[in-house]
Amino acid sequence: MSLDLSQNLSPNFKLIEFVVSQTAERRGIDNTPQQLEIDRLKILCETILEPARAALGSLRISSGYRCPELNSAIGGAKHSAHMQGYAADVIPLHVSRIEFAKWVARNAQFDQIILEFGTPGEPAWIHVSCDPRFRKQILRTAHGGYEFATL
Repeated sequence: MSLDLSQNLSPNFKLIEFVVSQTAERRGIDNTPQQLEIDRLKILCETILEPARAALGSLRISSGYRCPELNSAIGGAKHSAHMQGYAADVIPLHVSRIEFAKWVARNAQFDQIILEFGTPGEPAWIHVSCDPRFRKQILRTAHGGYEFATL
C-alpha cells in the first residue's frame, strides 16, 4: 500500500506540501516519511501552522520533511529538525515574514524560529519547529551558522 500524499495533516495542510522537493525529484531521492514523521508533521500543523494560518492568512511551505539523503543534498544542518518531521520553512502570503515570526513567538508553543537568509528586516523564509524540547530559541542565519535574534 502506497502512502497517500493527498492526506490532510490538518484542515488546511496536506502531506504533499511537506514532502515535495525539486532537489529530491532531480536526484531521484525518495523523500517519503514514515508514520512517526507524519505524526510529528501533524503536530506541527495543529500547534503552529494551522493557528497561524487562521490568524494571518495562507502560508506556503517551502521545505518540510527531509529524509537524511535529501537533507545532506541541500546542505541542511546535520541534526535538522526537518529530518524528524518537527520543522517547516514557511513563507506567509498575506503578511510579512517578520510579522509571521512575531506571531508564532507570541502565540505558539515552539522550539525554534529561525529567520533564514534575506535581510534582517525581511528574511527569505521562516523556519519553525515543534521539537518537544521547546527551547523557545529565536535565531537568524549568520556567517558560518546561526546567532540569537530578537523579534
